[in-house]
Amino acid sequence: MSSLPAESGAATAAAFPIPAGVFAETVTSVKHYTDTLFSFRITRPASFRFRSGEFVMIGLPNAEKPVFRAYSIASPSWDEELEFFSIKVPGGPLTEHLQKIQPGDTILMRRKPTGTLVMDALLPGKRLYLFSTGTGIAPFAGIVRDPETYEKFEQVILTHTCRFDAELDYGRELVKKIREDELVSEIVGDRLVHYATSTREGETRRHRITTLIETGELFADLGVPPLDPETDRAMICGSMAMLKDTAALCEKFGLVEGSNANPGTYVVERAFVD
Repeated sequence: MSSLPAESGAATAAAFPIPAGVFAETVTSVKHYTDTLFSFRITRPASFRFRSGEFVMIGLPNAEKPVFRAYSIASPSWDEELEFFSIKVPGGPLTEHLQKIQPGDTILMRRKPTGTLVMDALLPGKRLYLFSTGTGIAPFAGIVRDPETYEKFEQVILTHTCRFDAELDYGRELVKKIREDELVSEIVGDRLVHYATSTREGETRRHRITTLIETGELFADLGVPPLDPETDRAMICGSMAMLKDTAALCEKFGLVEGSNANPGTYVVERAFVD
């Protein structure tokens, strides 16, 4: 059985055996963006299949009964590795230790992915809005790199709102990599729009995304008409308050919440980390 290396910063005690029924994967890279945000990539099990936008339960082999939390997969379904974008929570049951991982460490992952932020939960449309705050951009990082997204929508608008300008760097880096990737950029073209805002400081300071939707500034900036259920679809991922407020605005414009079983014109993800 593999286990977390004893010298790893992610371990607070002796390493424990890997529980049955989970994948034990290896960390391949880690990048810290701020004091509160980091991303990491792990090996992908050969048998693991998922739809871009889904989440999975992950944990660390540092206890007899490891703590598992829901993490959106930030990789597109075709990626050979699995990427995750995480907050750092002081004293958090998982992130307190997860933020200390290093390449070569072991990550536990349950075998079944799930989630509502998938193409199957939306009706066909012209324009897809991806409304995110903080680490809520993670599932959209996979969706904007998936060719299926551009087969179903003419334009994809990725909005990302954080408190501070530096917290937007993950999204900026994501879009930059797409533009620089010869194969992905050929598929995406100019159909992906990145709209980043910070609420407290920085050059991108404007307002909360809900305020920009309410005032119409978002649509004016983008040069598109307001949300229309005939043409527009939306996915929402962020804090509980953001989910509630953005969903209410979508419904005000006439959009209807969908699910895997009953596709609609907008969907919300309610699974969170810590």
